[in-house]
Amino acid sequence: MRVRAQGSQRGVKKLSVIVTCTDRKMFVPPPALRVSSLPTGTVSSRLGTWTDRIHAETHRTPLSGLYKGEHWLQAHAVVDAAARAGFTAELWVVSAGLGLQPVTASFPTYAATFNAGHEDSVAPTGVDRRLWWRELQERMGTSTLAELGSRGPMLLVLSEVYGSVLTTELRELGQAGTDALLVGGTEDISGVQRVPANGSLRKALGGTLTGLNARMAVSWLAHCEDGVLTSPATTESWTRWVERSAHRETYNRTPMTDAEVKDFIRASAAEQPGVSRTRLHRLLRESGRACEQKRFANLYSETMGER
Repeated sequence: MRVRAQGSQRGVKKLSVIVTCTDRKMFVPPPALRVSSLPTGTVSSRLGTWTDRIHAETHRTPLSGLYKGEHWLQAHAVVDAAARAGFTAELWVVSAGLGLQPVTASFPTYAATFNAGHEDSVAPTGVDRRLWWRELQERMGTSTLAELGSRGPMLLVLSEVYGSVLTTELRELGQAGTDALLVGGTEDISGVQRVPANGSLRKALGGTLTGLNARMAVSWLAHCEDGVLTSPATTESWTRWVERSAHRETYNRTPMTDAEVKDFIRASAAEQPGVSRTRLHRLLRESGRACEQKRFANLYSETMGER
């Protein structure tokens, strides 16, 4: 039974911070809690088996202590930045294995992803991934984006694949008239202000491209001085900073062998579950290495098929 989000207390500026989960976890999942162990069948039947296994596992950990890696560290940095901006932030995670959950909730460690080429992918097509998400939310989700939006402003930091899978919920959020900002994602949503991932800010923000979206969110909050997440003043201040800080990195790119490209794809896909082929190619080029687009696409298909 889904627990509906409760209204905010009067006078408290609550901010719901929504981030994607990460493949990097503190504990190794048991075999039964890897999507790759599910029997073949329809999305609904596989999901039913999956949620039964999640509920049956007794060894649980708060989500705040389950994930690790740069992305997760930066997710907590977003919460800290929200506090400095005058918000009381609550961190939520969107997970291919658990649905939308607060980080205070406890669950067993697991392996599930929306990356179509990953061994623990929940489904091979976009249609089936969106179906999995909808039914997963009905079975396990604590709230929807629109329900959280009824509490107050929302800051979403989403990868491309999660932005695609959550399109329907994002559109419902946009229709709700909530003060909402999406950093990353895959497309503009009416009613939700979006800041696309911007690799030219990596030098100014530091860190790796893995944590770029979250670092952008931290920077946005640093420009929010009027208590309104997407106010014209905040947007203008951020835009001026981007114009001053953007640095288009150019490289004398180094050619790579097929084996080197495949190693790059394996390592990057493991670190960033759900990352698209297009973004992986962009990451490779931004790292100063070269691989022609069609060749990269072929090697990507071969590599992900081997997993």
